[in-house]
Amino acid sequence: MNHDNLPVAVIGAGPIGLAAAARLLARGETPLVLEAGQNPGHSIRQWAHVPMFSPWEICTDKAAVALLAASGWQHPPMDAIPTGGELVERYLEPLAGLPALRPHIRYGARVTGVTRKGYDKVRTVGRTDQPFVLRVAGTDGEEQVFEAKAVIDASGTWTSPNPAGADGLPAPGEGAASDRIFYGIPDVLGGLQQRYAGKTVMVVGGGHSAINAVIELAMLKRDFPATQIVWVMRKSNIDAAYGGESGDALPARGALGTQARELVESGTVRVLSPFRIARIDRAAGGSLSVTGDQDGTERVFPADEMIVATGFRPDLSVLREIRLTLDPWLESSGTIGPLIDPNLHSCGSVRPHGARELAHAEPGFFIIGMKSYGRAPTFLLATGHEQARSVAAALTGDMEAAARVELKLPETGVCVTRPLGARLAVPLVSAQAASCCGGPAPAEIDACCAEDAEAKTAGEAGCAISCELPEIQQPLSEQAAAGACCAP
Repeated sequence: MNHDNLPVAVIGAGPIGLAAAARLLARGETPLVLEAGQNPGHSIRQWAHVPMFSPWEICTDKAAVALLAASGWQHPPMDAIPTGGELVERYLEPLAGLPALRPHIRYGARVTGVTRKGYDKVRTVGRTDQPFVLRVAGTDGEEQVFEAKAVIDASGTWTSPNPAGADGLPAPGEGAASDRIFYGIPDVLGGLQQRYAGKTVMVVGGGHSAINAVIELAMLKRDFPATQIVWVMRKSNIDAAYGGESGDALPARGALGTQARELVESGTVRVLSPFRIARIDRAAGGSLSVTGDQDGTERVFPADEMIVATGFRPDLSVLREIRLTLDPWLESSGTIGPLIDPNLHSCGSVRPHGARELAHAEPGFFIIGMKSYGRAPTFLLATGHEQARSVAAALTGDMEAAARVELKLPETGVCVTRPLGARLAVPLVSAQAASCCGGPAPAEIDACCAEDAEAKTAGEAGCAISCELPEIQQPLSEQAAAGACCAP
């Protein structure tokens, strides 16, 4: 069945969703962008006060910039570091407002389900002949149905934060204490200053979001000395939280780690590491009592407020009728799990990847952006732009462009490799899936990263296995022609 007259649905009008729309327009396709919020970059607006660690140079997409430039838009200084708010105001709003793109965006359109027309997840015969169907709830509660030839989910993970509980579930009492818990990075120095000034604040998490919160609380403490900062993380080695510091190719990201180290070493911030939160109770006066395990001993610490910055996870509920290919524990898309698994490495050696690696068992369906990484915390905007470029090429039949690599990621300068045994035992992923340990390898050496190359040069086994990924996807046109081979 021919669906050429249907649009390609893009879920989310954030930077990656709009980049995908721009890429589709550049290839003559019609995008239909469905955004739950009332403006572009709805999730980014929730952390508008936070500086990014990527400069403008790698915060914008080339196809989007080309559209903007034609309207007279001037690119911000390449080496400047925007805040989340500046990214929205100076880039996303002008992009979404372009006459070429604006008619294709629907705001207040929350996708509640995606499926194939007339087909549930189980039925196979004739499946690829049917268009996708998206159920969409409007702000007035009315439900609409849209059809699409393909779907790109770029909805992100912001609305699905990880809990404070150490076992992946909310700690007992966490829900009841929600009025004293902020998930993400609160505007400590702005609108929420009085919430935290002079209080004992427990920051939970070992990544850059937690570090941002710790740094802002330390700045608040200068004006309100009674403010106490307790930084809780599960890491056994706190040095791992500091990242690359001066060795990071993104200086702003490295500087965060350096500032955090200085605050800890000066005694401004108290660290509990490793500390695994087991429960959260109300104490006298409404404050909190946080119980956890520290080196095998149960300990209890008080807190007036908690900031939980433990990362995010994808909401897959709306995709229940789509045949997804997911990493078993990261919930990342396709076969990219071994490339981004924080159990294997904590460095910036994630190889660029595109439509082939992101493919699902459902032809014509892709997840890109932060959501494609599942629970892994190592996503960069530049990665998402490359994903959008490759997927748009694949959906228009240009498999050569889809397979081409047009991205070089900055390295962190830090590498922590870990055993590969557990990952290689997973049947979903080929034993040839890649794991790199840091830095681009010299071109003349058969290695996928610098440390691997050094090890092999020294006659050692190296720290990574083959960088080849299994072929898992035919061109979309071939998939449609092949149809199904089994009865439902």
